[in-house]
Amino acid sequence: MIELETYRDRDARTSLAKKLIVVVWVISAAILLLVAIMRQVKIDLPEGVSLHFLPPLHALLNSGAAFALLMAVFSIKGGKVKSHQRWIYLAMTCSLLFLLSYVAYHFTTAETHYGDLDGDGSLNDAEREAVGGMRVLYLAVLLSHIVLAAISLPFILLTFVYGFTNQFEKHRKMAKKVFPVWLYVAITGPIVYLLLRPYY
Repeated sequence: MIELETYRDRDARTSLAKKLIVVVWVISAAILLLVAIMRQVKIDLPEGVSLHFLPPLHALLNSGAAFALLMAVFSIKGGKVKSHQRWIYLAMTCSLLFLLSYVAYHFTTAETHYGDLDGDGSLNDAEREAVGGMRVLYLAVLLSHIVLAAISLPFILLTFVYGFTNQFEKHRKMAKKVFPVWLYVAITGPIVYLLLRPYY
């Protein structure tokens, strides 16, 4: 626990935190705007270029973020601050790469619909009947994943800022609330992919 106590004695960098908090809200607003318009705006890729390889990568990145988050919690509970930091950096890197890849994919690729067996972009009555209640389950998981990802984004970044600027009490309090939501989002990402995989 010596490592943890050493970190707790550091002075808070509140002036840096104030600047970074402004950056957090600007970045969060920009990302949410991109996500909001990416399904309405489509960018044509050069002929022969496809980003259909990205959904499995998205699942891997989300899985990596979930694993890193769990390791970060185990590390800090053991008083290993440096290890905790490294795992959080990995979780944030996985999440950032996922977000960039996800936005690029949806700006350039038609949306895949759960149950769309013939791949025509819409569901007919026979397809709806074939998937039955599983579509409701899929939509419930997807909706919770999207809503919680959008809501948690600025708070994940704020939690990071508080840790980075040595405001450990604020960091700890916010992390207790943010961690389970971020973990849920990271875990449900691969679940959404696995449910949707037959229709890609």
